[in-house]
Amino acid sequence: MNIILLGPPGAGKGTQAGRLMDAYGMKQLSTGDMLRAAVKAQTPVGLQAKAVMESGGLVSDEIVSGIIGEALDALPTATGVIFDGYPRTEAQAHSLDALLAERDRELDHVIELAVDEDALVERITGRFTCASCGEGYHDSFKKPLAEGECDKCHGHEFKRRPDDNEETVRTRMAEYRAKTAPILPIYEARGIVSRVDGMADMNVVTQSIKAILDEK
Repeated sequence: MNIILLGPPGAGKGTQAGRLMDAYGMKQLSTGDMLRAAVKAQTPVGLQAKAVMESGGLVSDEIVSGIIGEALDALPTATGVIFDGYPRTEAQAHSLDALLAERDRELDHVIELAVDEDALVERITGRFTCASCGEGYHDSFKKPLAEGECDKCHGHEFKRRPDDNEETVRTRMAEYRAKTAPILPIYEARGIVSRVDGMADMNVVTQSIKAILDEK
């Protein structure tokens, strides 16, 4: 199967992709990770991307599509793919169609993790991690058992990502609605879009996605 996981930053796409890889032997293709890997490996497309990024420019759709193509070529045809962070625009959606068709693949499902913006703001702005071992916590949903001490390594230093603030989260949501949400009608016309409550418990979200995938 080849699927797209859609949803704004913080919706839980990375967590769910990891679980799907374990359950189905699929491969997650995350554009950010692949860009960094291609640059590090100095592939032809990676070198193009490096030149653009070093000049302060934005990596073009053409370069991103090239990196997706390289990643697909490196996988056995039988290995299913989870696209995370791609496509982000209508142009990229059409590029993905072409990339898949050239490799005798087709898109089976587009799954959107639907979120409530206010609840997502609370989820993201409350996150923090142990500075020593990286264990994750939350102001409301997962506090350390002993205040100021990591449950896992007993460290006493914690950190928060600087972009985990309300203004940034709402800006990202607006950008998602403006750029990514418009690609949904392309896939809705094909009858392959499903929506899952991304605000539900992580295990419930996983089971909901599996139910969709197991239908086919």
